[in-house]
Amino acid sequence: MSLLAVGVSHQTAPVALLEQFAMGADETVKALHELVGTEHVSEAIVLATCNRVEVFAEVDRFHGGVTEVSRVLARQAGATVEELSPYVTVHYEDQAVTHLFTVAAGLDSMVVGETQVLGQLRAAYALAREEGAVGRALHPVAQRALRVGKRVHSETGIDRAGASLVSVSLERAEDRIGSLDGRPVLVVGAGSMGALAATTLARRGAAVTVISRTPAHAQRVATSVEGRAAELADLPAELAAADVLVTCTGARGLVVGTEVVAHAMADRAHRPLVVIDLALPRDVDPGVAGLPGVHVVDLALLQGERVGALAQGGGAGALLHGDPADALLSPERSLGGHPSASPVAADDVAAAHALIEAETALLRAERQAAAVAPTVSALRSQAADVVDAELLRLSARLPDLDTRARDEVARTVRRVVDKLLHEPTVRVKELASAPGGVDYADALRALFGLGIDAEVAPDRSNLAEAVAVDPDDLGAGGGA
Repeated sequence: MSLLAVGVSHQTAPVALLEQFAMGADETVKALHELVGTEHVSEAIVLATCNRVEVFAEVDRFHGGVTEVSRVLARQAGATVEELSPYVTVHYEDQAVTHLFTVAAGLDSMVVGETQVLGQLRAAYALAREEGAVGRALHPVAQRALRVGKRVHSETGIDRAGASLVSVSLERAEDRIGSLDGRPVLVVGAGSMGALAATTLARRGAAVTVISRTPAHAQRVATSVEGRAAELADLPAELAAADVLVTCTGARGLVVGTEVVAHAMADRAHRPLVVIDLALPRDVDPGVAGLPGVHVVDLALLQGERVGALAQGGGAGALLHGDPADALLSPERSLGGHPSASPVAADDVAAAHALIEAETALLRAERQAAAVAPTVSALRSQAADVVDAELLRLSARLPDLDTRARDEVARTVRRVVDKLLHEPTVRVKELASAPGGVDYADALRALFGLGIDAEVAPDRSNLAEAVAVDPDDLGAGGGA
């Protein structure tokens, strides 16, 4: 079995495409069951956030696993595998582990160093466990990833740049209307992102009002920030009074239409309005951006700013193929060239990647040791069967041998066998942690005729070919 990571993210796909992958909890559960119900995927975790949808899976065949995971993602996006292949990233074994650890640490986020993705990964792992989609293979990988994420944030200075998308978006709002201290701000959505937005706004001194489809949730978030809750029916009136709208619901359709915002602007006496849409798929009608006096900050804008920053600092190509450090914010500038109060220092980035590399090596050794365990067990079991058969044969040939002598012979034979097996079994475990270590287990199986099927190593010379499967073979994907 081998670890595989397949997905799309803000690094490779436009926001418009990411919107097609948006998953609610029910759809994530459906995807999990669909994945583990395929021929080659035995375990899976689906990490679905506003910036990425990625599947981390344990598979028995590389190409088969890529094909099946890509098929599930294509159906979710309502596209074909061929249409998605330019945007899909594939990581295998150590690369998959390193990628997962990098995501958990916030180093692969749109805002480098943010911590929210660690909580999202924890929730994705918990859901996969509840649905029985995680077993002995992925448990240690996911747990190690959560540990790595915590270590990076506690043992390096990466948190100095650990702003969330909320914080970056609010900086854009302040660029337009000045300080948020004392300003009325409306938050639509009371989930994790909504609660984070409300908390961040309260810390900046804003007067927060929270609206949610579930009034009790809105009241809970509002109470936590000493704000107030309002009904969804009051959205037009609340919008007319607010200077900033932050929306981040889990709705699949538009929540804030152009007409509602236009009506609110008519009652504002030319006061500008900043609309921050952090939902995926989007909550706010794109037409709102064309209204006079309205400035929209959304994921597409932030992604565009990030591409622009990368183009200034190392070329746009760094977004897809460069060193991860090339995609980080410089100490002087943040997204879109804005001053950054919380820069990412090169030393902190280097320390984070060194920690990830060390943890990847440790996990590799553990997984390879576990991979040879069946071989060691089979060898010892075979030896025990041989000893038992020979002792039984001895009893038949020497029926008059007294019990004491018989026991001594049995102990002697077992000691000899144990000593003969000790060195090869210890050495194969040690060698398993080295590159090509599984080959020693293969040799052991061949020499002793153990009959355990060896896994076929994948041809990784061209991962793109593994993704770009003939659509006629897989069929077009319908929305899941």
